[in-house]
Amino acid sequence: MIQPVKEKIILGIDPGTTIMGYGVLRVAGVKPEMIAMGVIDLRKFGDHYLKLRHIHERVLGIIESYLPDELAIEAPFFGKNVQSMLKLGRAQGVAMAAALSRDIPITEYAPLKIKMAITGNGQASKEQVADMLQRMLRFPKEEMPVFMDATDGLAAAYCHFLQMGRPVVEKGYHGWKDFIAKNPDKVKR
Repeated sequence: MIQPVKEKIILGIDPGTTIMGYGVLRVAGVKPEMIAMGVIDLRKFGDHYLKLRHIHERVLGIIESYLPDELAIEAPFFGKNVQSMLKLGRAQGVAMAAALSRDIPITEYAPLKIKMAITGNGQASKEQVADMLQRMLRFPKEEMPVFMDATDGLAAAYCHFLQMGRPVVEKGYHGWKDFIAKNPDKVKR
């Protein structure tokens, strides 16, 4: 069950090196509301380093406009093109650095986890994710963006909203000594 909060702003980002999507949710109590979504269009920049600077400036601008409490960002998936992965990782890192410079906590989500949280299907298309978000957040179809990267950014924020109030699961133990140290009440001596 989601724990109610007074108010929290969540910025979601779908990293990209051509189009970077973002969405902003306001959570009041247990009710999320979309307050913004859009894209950072990087197509006019030929130089990768200029793209990175623009990402940094725009993400800082979005942060200053909406004052998010937390950032949810899609983790890059592993592709076959190493150069593309490197560039995407840099773009994600610059967006994260902008948030960190404002002391905003960051949570990464795998694309599969985001799609699963929104649609119940980890293989859902961008259009299916966008359609489900439009219905759940009840924004008019006319506000549906041209680039699905914007709804992907919003999906990261919504996925984070769904995770709020749920206990963090330990990543496991590093042997019996670690288990005993973390669970003294479960061990008879």
